[in-house]
Amino acid sequence: MFEFDQYLGFLSFLTILSIGFWLMIFLLTFVIPYWLVGSFLEWFKERKEAKKAELQE
Repeated sequence: MFEFDQYLGFLSFLTILSIGFWLMIFLLTFVIPYWLVGSFLEWFKERKEAKKAELQE
């Protein structure tokens, strides 16, 4: 059936595949939305401050 080297290679392949899968899930559900919301809030804050400065002039 499988020799020990093939078994270790198969396990390392499954481990790397699993790590990649969970990393993609983590990036798509947490990191990217966090980055997008943060950049939107920063843009909104800058826009609000620009309007405030424009009204004061």
